[in-house]
Amino acid sequence: DIIKMETKGYEKHEKGIVQFTHKKHAEEYKTACGDCHHDAKGKPLANLKTGDKVQSCVECHKKPGEKPKGKDAPKLSKKEALEYHAEALHDNCQGCHKDFNKKNNSKAAPTTCVKCHPKK
Repeated sequence: DIIKMETKGYEKHEKGIVQFTHKKHAEEYKTACGDCHHDAKGKPLANLKTGDKVQSCVECHKKPGEKPKGKDAPKLSKKEALEYHAEALHDNCQGCHKDFNKKNNSKAAPTTCVKCHPKK
């Protein structure tokens, strides 16, 4: 069960498309549904089970790409930054992976671009 993390809202993808192994995360890694799927306030959706219909990330995180960067970029709150699709995905995946690695004194969960995004 592989999900191509390809969002049609982008004119061009800068990096290769992530192939997310949903079944492996849910079954082998024992990742709870609510670890990734959350409500508008970021609270985990606790009553989900595999196979339930869920909204795609872009339905809430509607702004394509990453938040503006650089010295002239507006200062954004965390909530405003997470309106950007790429920011929300990276925050969700990298945050979980970093927590896993810290908790397990490991580097097993990927946290860098090239570990998840294949070369084009």
